[in-house]
Amino acid sequence: MGFTHYSGPASSFPPMSQWKSFEDIFNTNKPAMQQTGDTGEDIGRIWNAVVECAKLGVEERVIFAIIMQESTGNVGVQTTYNNDGHSTAGLMQCDGSPGFPGKHGLSQDQITSMVRAGTNHFKQNLKDFGNADTAECIYKALREYNSGSVNENDLSDGRGATASYVSDVANRLLGRTN
Repeated sequence: MGFTHYSGPASSFPPMSQWKSFEDIFNTNKPAMQQTGDTGEDIGRIWNAVVECAKLGVEERVIFAIIMQESTGNVGVQTTYNNDGHSTAGLMQCDGSPGFPGKHGLSQDQITSMVRAGTNHFKQNLKDFGNADTAECIYKALREYNSGSVNENDLSDGRGATASYVSDVANRLLGRTN
């Protein structure tokens, strides 16, 4: 199923009651992860890493949706650079994350280290908006995760970053793939 475009304030995005379960979202995205060159073990270790890192206070399905948006679950994703020139590496493409460009067949520790770095980064974004497990807080934190700043009246205002980021992640939370 294709993506639906959402914009405006957080209230214009899908409520959490419409989000699919972590298991459903994960299983729907397995083929996309396999196409990146990930081994079956890599994919299983991503699951384990998400479950482990959710203990930091971020929902499993949100962590995984960010992974799919940022890297399509490719454990060997290339390192990119943000607008400040800082490297953004790993499954969640965040500043300070380890990365293993071009590599697959990674250890559980390597995969978990990437997911932990991204989850810690996103957790700070959640704290900036009240640290609540609500759609409003999560959507605003997603905008900040991607662009570093938030226009709360229009979460599709990327301010130089990917305008559709929050909308794209919302679609992933609904179980859609692009």
